Amino acid sequence: MILNCSHISQLPSISKQVIDYCKGYKIWLFNGAMGSGKTTTIKSICEALGSSDNINSPTFSIVNEYIDGQNKPIYHFDFYRIETELEAIDIGCDEYFYSDNLCLIEWPEKIPSLIPPKYMEISIKLVGENHREIQLLKND
Repeated sequence: MILNCSHISQLPSISKQVIDYCKGYKIWLFNGAMGSGKTTTIKSICEALGSSDNINSPTFSIVNEYIDGQNKPIYHFDFYRIETELEAIDIGCDEYFYSDNLCLIEWPEKIPSLIPPKYMEISIKLVGENHREIQLLKND
């Protein structure tokens, strides 16, 4: 599935489409270049899920926890700054990944062997100055 976003005002609607399409998946991988809109998209998704938390990039903490509208945790990872997969293991990423809670992962290419076999891949590509193409791929 490919979604097109030409203005940030479209993100709430797009986020609802992403949530509907990704039902049944607890691991969502966000791919895209620096500045493509990964964190902004995750923020919109969390808001659509009913979170009222302050949603920002966990670049330095590696993982942030938010609470959705059903009082369930959402884990937001940013692996940009890690050097090895061992760093992700040290923070207990496998416990998060297999917790049956939603895990939103930025820079998953830094931890390829740690990703569970069932996941959604959400690729964000900047096309033109303000247009983004969001591709959703299921991996079972």
